Amino acid sequence: MNGEGSFHSFETRTSCPLCHDDLIIRWQGDEIPYFGEVMYITAACRCSFRFADTIILSQKEPMRYELKVEGLEDLNSRVVRSTSGTIRIPELGIDVEPGSISDSYVTNIEGVLDRIYKVVITATKWCEDEEDKHARGLEVQKALEEAIDGKRTLSVIIEDPFGNSAIISDKARSSVLTHEEAEHLRTGMIVFDANSSDISLDACDSEHMLEE
Repeated sequence: MNGEGSFHSFETRTSCPLCHDDLIIRWQGDEIPYFGEVMYITAACRCSFRFADTIILSQKEPMRYELKVEGLEDLNSRVVRSTSGTIRIPELGIDVEPGSISDSYVTNIEGVLDRIYKVVITATKWCEDEEDKHARGLEVQKALEEAIDGKRTLSVIIEDPFGNSAIISDKARSSVLTHEEAEHLRTGMIVFDANSSDISLDACDSEHMLEE
């Protein structure tokens, strides 16, 4: 164990999933603005297997933030999205849900819309042979382009069962989610329950959903 027994830096050993050789996993704690205490996990094997992940250790009340995007000024509102945050744009039927490989980031509303726009472009190309879905994809692309240009009003909602995501704006409305509402949200990560011996894993890899 590194750091003379410090919890924030230690190593564990396991078998490589590819070659079954001895594999060292390194755990390093850190403090990140907006996200709080996190744990970096890294592993590298001689056979070329690599693994890296970040686990957010802090947990707050489950929260919901909503911002009505009505112009260019709103596009600059800061967004903190953790690995457990779900982003919704109800007017366009868009849900961006966390999966097992979700990443956390700090951006603004324009950055969020741009990320979604790129995903929609890819999804639209995948369904070129399905007329209805392809047309719907083009429609959503146009709506996002108008929103990014400040010419379309829409709502951006972030829900997080661990309260680590937020929209930082005087216009944003925030509310605490009920236990039932939080339970229905995906976490996209390994969840350690300190009050029990259970360990649950949300292994859904779905990073987005384009509804018709």
